Amino acid sequence: METHIKQVIKRTGAIVPFNQERIANAIYRAAVAVGGRDKSTAQSLSEQVVELLNQKFPEGTTPHIEDVQDVVEKVLIENGHAKVAKEYIIYREEAANRRDAEGKYASKINENVPWQKIWRNLDWAVSHNLHTVEHLNERIAKGEFPHIVHESEALYESDVEVAANLIIERLDSLRMVMISGPSSSGKTTTTIKLEQKLIKKGFKFKALNVDHYFFDLEFHPKDEFGDYDFETPQALDLELINEHLVRMSNGEEVMIPFYDFKTGTRKLNATPMKLAKDELLLIDSLHGLYPAFSKDISVEVKFKLYLEPLLQMKGKDGRYIRWTDLRLIRRMLRDSVFRAYNPQQTLEHWHYVRGSELRNIIPNSNTADFVISSGMPYEVPIYANRMLKLFDGWKEKYKGDPLKADALERSERVYNVLKTVTPVTDESSVPGDSVLREFIGGSTHQYH
Repeated sequence: METHIKQVIKRTGAIVPFNQERIANAIYRAAVAVGGRDKSTAQSLSEQVVELLNQKFPEGTTPHIEDVQDVVEKVLIENGHAKVAKEYIIYREEAANRRDAEGKYASKINENVPWQKIWRNLDWAVSHNLHTVEHLNERIAKGEFPHIVHESEALYESDVEVAANLIIERLDSLRMVMISGPSSSGKTTTTIKLEQKLIKKGFKFKALNVDHYFFDLEFHPKDEFGDYDFETPQALDLELINEHLVRMSNGEEVMIPFYDFKTGTRKLNATPMKLAKDELLLIDSLHGLYPAFSKDISVEVKFKLYLEPLLQMKGKDGRYIRWTDLRLIRRMLRDSVFRAYNPQQTLEHWHYVRGSELRNIIPNSNTADFVISSGMPYEVPIYANRMLKLFDGWKEKYKGDPLKADALERSERVYNVLKTVTPVTDESSVPGDSVLREFIGGSTHQYH
């Protein structure tokens, strides 16, 4: 639709081009969150928003993003889309709260952080001289990198062992085990390792591939760059997942759909699946802890695991290395090795990943029965070797581009850590079955 509004002012003060498609996408995203999937209605509503903005703001003026969002809310409510308006308002408030919390984080208690596990990991890091980048570098200089690998792997394996024993204690009532966590936390490898440990003790499993429950690609929200958002739980057919889990837990056969990633389409009733009385269902999913995923399943029949690389290591600036940055690098490496996906695309997409996990994954972490830490102190020097030059290039590339402010911030932060770490080129001491091999390649596990 034609408009005389050419630019908008972001909350940072940056001035960016006005884009109606961003409004349509924001409306559609809110609609998807409450079960709607009508893109034409979202487009029509965005045209009404532009029309009102044209009336409200004379030619030559530049509205603030808050002004635009106020008009979006008004249009949604006046057109009878109260549920969508509520979702849009909630999302807007949550985003504002996250921004406000950035500067106050150090003094704010986050109830979603597994503090007991963090203290245990910090104590371990201090006792192994791995709690700061300086100490890590000192140990590498002494030729101790293979020892660091061994110590790190032993810590992770002990977590997996504890999880296996907790599951065994509840086998009388359990029907399914959900391995959940944010992107690149190591769910696939952990699922395999857990299965191996339990098979040795005589237990049987079936794995459910949740990817087959994706809606057709045309129904996914996307941005003005054509980037699809697969990260929200609403990208999955949650109603069908929940129905199938209920039926399988009752011993019934269900017909699993098949999702073709090449065509972006789903075929229903593709593959029969049934749990025998002596079998457990293993579910590896980003959103395994999301309430609607298994809302009708009794807590007695499901065991919920949560993964996060809870690395406790301070950089030279005195700040702890962020877990989200470790996972970003992991996903970059995995996407480039296994999915022919450019690492730069991963970086530019990460704001979707992070936004969804802050909203839909991490807040549910405190409902888990056990937390596994997949963070390895030795992965940082490997990334310093593999990724430093890329992040150096990205931090220069995104300077002065207000539309890529998130990518710039992440690039600068990661670069400033990696440039202080002694790079390690010899990765031969990393075991073939390590969780890190899921991302850097060379795993002895077969990933499907």
